[in-house]
Amino acid sequence: MIELKDVSFVYGAGEGIESGAAGEIGAKSANGSLSHLSLSITTGEFILLTGGSGCGKTTVLRLINGLIPNFYEGELSGSVSVDGADVSRAELYDTAKTVSTVFQNPRSQFFNVDTDSELAFACENRGMPEAEIRSRIAAVVCELHLEPLLGRSLFNLSGGQKQKIACASVAVTQNKIVLLDEPSANLDARTIDELHALLAKWKDEGKTIVVAEHRISYLWDLADRTVILNDGRIVRELSRAQMDAATDEELHALGLRSHQAGGAAFKSSGAGAGDTGDFLRINNFRYAYGNGHLALDIPAMDIAPAKITAIVGNNGEGKTTFLNCLCGLDRRARGSISFRGRNYKRRQRQKLVFLVMQDVNHQLFSETVLDELLISMKDEDEDAARKILASLDLSEYSERHPMSLSGGQKQRLAVACAIASGRDIMLFDEPTSGLDYLHMLQIGAMLRQLKAMGKTVVVVTHDRELVRDCCDDVLCLKDFNRAENIPER
Repeated sequence: MIELKDVSFVYGAGEGIESGAAGEIGAKSANGSLSHLSLSITTGEFILLTGGSGCGKTTVLRLINGLIPNFYEGELSGSVSVDGADVSRAELYDTAKTVSTVFQNPRSQFFNVDTDSELAFACENRGMPEAEIRSRIAAVVCELHLEPLLGRSLFNLSGGQKQKIACASVAVTQNKIVLLDEPSANLDARTIDELHALLAKWKDEGKTIVVAEHRISYLWDLADRTVILNDGRIVRELSRAQMDAATDEELHALGLRSHQAGGAAFKSSGAGAGDTGDFLRINNFRYAYGNGHLALDIPAMDIAPAKITAIVGNNGEGKTTFLNCLCGLDRRARGSISFRGRNYKRRQRQKLVFLVMQDVNHQLFSETVLDELLISMKDEDEDAARKILASLDLSEYSERHPMSLSGGQKQRLAVACAIASGRDIMLFDEPTSGLDYLHMLQIGAMLRQLKAMGKTVVVVTHDRELVRDCCDDVLCLKDFNRAENIPER
């Protein structure tokens, strides 16, 4: 079904840069490139493709779906065939009749502005009858519980909700080969369970599935084989029997995350209770969208100083909105916010708080990685900036353009900028999205370092491994938010 024979690939200058978090290269860079890689995937096989950030997982998917070399140019040798066709010579629209892809950043694959049109787009493009399209959409909406997302603007969805629409738009095509690039990166536990069920259904239907993932636990029972990449080469393959026998310790030694399920649902620790004036104290905090619908109504919330507090909850519950309001990005928020006994208005909070966004592409502006850190500093200090880059394994990319980095590298760069800013309160929106095990631990270590420096750290996350590794307190947003349902924006 899928055959890669002795494939080597290096991206051309400026190629591989995309608006999403999965951009993987710069000119002649080894990052994301492949070296003499051979891989055979049989019809109906479920392959888990994993390895460190920038190891080439996304590049493999781009070869299978024909984006390389038809969209991303570079030096390609070897052969890639899918269903008997040479994809390097086939037209993309022909390959798209067989292969569907869910990108790491769903924004980069949307063609419409509303959810209904996006779900219908691929089938409409093939000229399917309207009744058939509506029937397919209805079935997928039911399977993925997407009713609340119908008729919505794609621009107003959370990252996890966008990912659900991307998966659904692929499901509607009913293609026999499905590729997914970090599909769980921004999903809550409930939605990951729904994704697992969808993947299981596709597997039962005999689809050939290749998933590039760091968070492997929800796929462990589904995969027929695990293929581990490092520096563009396959370094290990695990059969189903080997996967069944593998321990977390063995996987960690290979740089992989745990294959164990996350466990019980998050519960608020209640650590925010107390009378100390040093707390980050939020009172009568309200936020309504432009249409007047209430999204946040928080009578009181206390966040302990100099600790790492996780803010958890389901997709679409307002976690990102909460962070945007807390740091003063949105002027429509109302309420009182005090820290260490002093009240801070919106503009004052902008100088007190640093936010690392969920989509870090929105906050990378400079021509080089080093410059990105320097503009984050109150007083530029190149030596200090280089030390921060070294602590996050980014030194070799100091002269690279930030948008040429992989998704995980961009995430680490944004964390580096937060450290460089020196601000007292650090907010992180899904900081380990798209990160492998080792870099997840690295982010956890950096958060602990910020805590040791006396910083108050607030992390919105679905990553249970990160919470277990470094978070002191866990606060479920829904336990504090009286707005029962976050309505349409």
